[in-house]
Amino acid sequence: MLHENLLWGLFPPHAGMRQYWRDFESLEAWTRSEPHRIWWTTFLKNSGGTGFWHESYSRHGGFEAIYGHMEVPVGMMKFAPVKEARGPMFSARARAGMKGEAQSPVPEGDLYGS
Repeated sequence: MLHENLLWGLFPPHAGMRQYWRDFESLEAWTRSEPHRIWWTTFLKNSGGTGFWHESYSRHGGFEAIYGHMEVPVGMMKFAPVKEARGPMFSARARAGMKGEAQSPVPEGDLYGS
């Protein structure tokens, strides 16, 4: 529904975006589509020194987040326990505690082996 580019700082560069989605299913479908799925697979295999953080909030309550290669705590990392995004925590749907099949854009086995 809306995409906004944001700049939080220049030194070091800290850019990002904020997006508003109609529903979680639309967001999930986008994450599995090209080229996003290819980008995500490439990033998870080798971040190239780039940090990534993502937080999702639902208007019905609840949230989920993932942080990759972040050297300094940001967002909820500053006050909430951090768990590795493996196994049941690998999927945003599972992290958010939502019902339905937990899928991610990249099968976990493709990154870490089965």
